[in-house]
Amino acid sequence: MSFFGEVRQLGYVVRDIEAAMAFWRNVMKVGPFFHFAKAPVGDFKYRGEPTDAQVSVALANCGALQIELIQPLDDHPTPYRDFLKKGQEGMHHVAFWSETFAQDLERAEAAGFELVLSGYAVQKDGLFAYFDDSASPHPGAMVELSALTGAKKETFELVKNVSLAWNGTDPIRRMDA
Repeated sequence: MSFFGEVRQLGYVVRDIEAAMAFWRNVMKVGPFFHFAKAPVGDFKYRGEPTDAQVSVALANCGALQIELIQPLDDHPTPYRDFLKKGQEGMHHVAFWSETFAQDLERAEAAGFELVLSGYAVQKDGLFAYFDDSASPHPGAMVELSALTGAKKETFELVKNVSLAWNGTDPIRRMDA
């Protein structure tokens, strides 16, 4: 078994989230996408410093694996912005989901993982942490550890269940109020 268990999500950083959703929907037949035009992210910190970065996020499942599309909406510091500035676009990270987030985060840091980005999604119990890939021989393969608790867990279960039963209609579910 891997360090954190199963890979649960592939994260793609894109310049145009609408085009990316169209590709995944029309070519790969993955959907529907749950699209947050401005993702509900709080306490966003990049390399330990607060950042006011805004991102657009879309989620869908391909079987048990979640596909996450992320488009930076500004030039505030994030690893997403850095990825695009390097001329890259596409797969950015693999994510592992944790029901024991604090312990897994502590174990990762003890093993030498360098925390790059942290915050929470949906609600304060939806913590996440990204680890630096600069020492990796496989650039762009950041690792995300994501707490699978509370409202975020419910959202991820909804995305999966709806995707598994999706018949091709209503391909984008707009999640903004």
